[in-house]
Order: sequence, then structure tokens, then C-alpha cells
Amino acid sequence: MNLEKIRSDFPILKDVIYMDSASTSLTPEPVLETMLKYYREYNANVGRGVHRLSQMAQQRYNDAHKKVASFIGAKEGDLIFTRNTTESINMVAQGLRWRRGERVVTTLAEHHSNFLPWLRLRKDGIDLDIIKPDKNGSFNTSDFERAIDSRTRLVAVTQLTNVLGTVLPVKEISEICRDRGAMLLVDGAQSVPHMPTNVKDLGCDFLCFSGHKMLGPKGTGVLWTRKEIEPLLVGGGMVEDVSAEGFKIKKGHEGFEAGTPHISGGIGLGRAADYLVEADMNKVKAHEDKLAGRLLDGLCEIRGVDVYGSSNTNDRSGIVSFTVRGLAPHDVALMLDHASNIMVRSGHHCCIPLMKHLGLKEGTVRASLYLYNTKEEIDRLLGTAEDIAKMVG
Repeated sequence: MNLEKIRSDFPILKDVIYMDSASTSLTPEPVLETMLKYYREYNANVGRGVHRLSQMAQQRYNDAHKKVASFIGAKEGDLIFTRNTTESINMVAQGLRWRRGERVVTTLAEHHSNFLPWLRLRKDGIDLDIIKPDKNGSFNTSDFERAIDSRTRLVAVTQLTNVLGTVLPVKEISEICRDRGAMLLVDGAQSVPHMPTNVKDLGCDFLCFSGHKMLGPKGTGVLWTRKEIEPLLVGGGMVEDVSAEGFKIKKGHEGFEAGTPHISGGIGLGRAADYLVEADMNKVKAHEDKLAGRLLDGLCEIRGVDVYGSSNTNDRSGIVSFTVRGLAPHDVALMLDHASNIMVRSGHHCCIPLMKHLGLKEGTVRASLYLYNTKEEIDRLLGTAEDIAKMVG
């Protein structure tokens, strides 16, 4: 992985140290160029024309689906473009035919996007079982063995938590689901951009993730499904035939992408997948793991700084949450920005139930890394955090 070449594709890095990729990743020049090329050279709708521009747009849009499917090792099932992970998860929640008394199992460590859709199903008579993590935010496979029973229709878990960077035992959970006859939905918003992913190895029935966290444009997301669900939206472009009596839905992704889709975004997402393949996801993960270990060790040595999550680097990723005693997380984030041009996230990270469980009323400061970060940037963050801690200590 050529770090110097990669960083040259992100001009914004000349001015800032960006460590907020768990919220949204930066977008490299090749992805931007691909999207602009669509608008400049073949700007047309898809699935609605026979002229050459429409055919070019359709081909590039279809190719993008294939690129993203290949990126996650999806040789079967349907890969649908959505707006984001939130929409993908809601498509599953609303697209399954639920029966009263069925159960959904999830965890307290979920992003609101993989929590609220299941919470809302309670009004339809669906039972929700919520597994709580230990004080380090970790889970044991036995927690899921106890929770998943014959009434469990679906298990919905994140593969990698967006607050603590904890990696959940998804493969083991999938085996329990198969034994008990339950479906498995994996929120891959944080994992797919940062580690090699293969849906067959995961053993899931649904995988949801966002383009804007994997170097792609905003407003792009993915739902991969091996199970049949009903479309969330119906309308133009997703039907084979319509009469006064009803309509016939198209097969494949077209049947789920009603209306004019985010065409340039989808094409840009395909280019983002290409970019990550070129970088080599194994090398991306190794690079991030090395930086995360350096950051974790360094923060743990600073007096007045509390670090959250597992101390075992094998159980976590490039997401590190911490607080500085005597300061609110938002204050720390602002100080990092003003003192050293370091961009981090602060607050609850769309995970209020977990924050309450951990007793973190104001949340945490979260540094999240990606392929474009360097050890020099890590050291800059550590030095600035130490200065801040000394100031209030």
C-alpha cells in the first residue's frame, strides 16, 4: 500500500489531520473524477431510454453493482443500492412479513440505525430481546446462545461497533442462527470499509453498509440480501408490467430501486470499491491495526485520560473512544481542532443506549482511523491530548 500516493488523492489532508472516518470518510480524487465524468459525458437516466447516453449510463450503473458485489464476495443474492445503511436496515425491517409473537434479537451496542427499526416493530407485536455488553463493551457467544430461540425470526448485529471499535463474533452468531432457524442481519457500516469481507464467510442473510464510510459519495448505501423481501418503495422503473389490477416487480436490484436513483453516486461507489481493491483490504486492515495499537497504547499512558473498550487489540479496530477527566468531550474535540487541526467526533455517536449503559452521560471523544492516516498523525494526537490532560490536571 503506497501511503504517499494514497494521501495525494486527498487534497484536504494538506490542511487537517482527519480522524473522523467512522462518521464519514474522505473522498479520493479518482472517485470524484468518475462522478464528474458521468455528468460531463453521459448524463442520462437509467432504465428508461435506448439512446446512447442512456445505454452508457445504464451499463456503468450496472457495472457499479457488480463491482460492489465482488468487493463483498457476493456471488448470489441481490445487491441493492440505497441511500445509506439506515435505509438498508429499514428496508429489511419493513420488507419482511412479520407475525405477532416473533422475536428480534439485537444488542445494546448498536447504532440507532440498527436499533430503532426493531424497537418500532414492538407496536406490531414483535418481541425485542436486547443483549447487553460487559463493562468493556464485549460480548460472549454464550450471550447469543441464550437469547436466540425457536421464536427468533431475526438477529440484527453490528460486526464492528461504532463507539468502542469492538469486533463481534459474527461467524459464531451465524452458526447459532442456522441451528435455530433464525435469519441474520449484519450492520457492516463500520466493518466493510476496513476489513476484507465475504458474505459467504459471514454466513449472514442481509448485509448493510454505506458508501460514505468507504471513500464513496454521500447518499449511497448497500443492501445485500439472500432472502426475499418486499420493496420499501414502489413506482417508476421497478416494474415489468402494470394494469388496473396490479403490477409485476422486476427481478434483481431494479425491483428495489424505484424512481430515479443516485446514478453518479452509484457509479462513484463502484469506483470507491475499485480504489479499495487496488489498495488491498488486507493491507488496509494491517495498516489501521498498527496505528490503532499505537494510539491505544499511547492514550492509556496519559494520566487523566480514560480509554473505553477492550484492551485486547485483536478484539477491536481503528476506532478508539476516550475522555479527559474534568472536560466535556465536545470541549476536548474543539481543543484538538484549534490546537493541532485534528478532526475527531465527540458526543454519543448515535448510540445513546450504550452510553447510558456505560455511564457516559456526555459521551466520548472518538478518533477513527483509515488508510490515509499516518503514525506521525497519531503522535500529534497523543501529544496534544497529553497537553490537554496536563492543563486540567
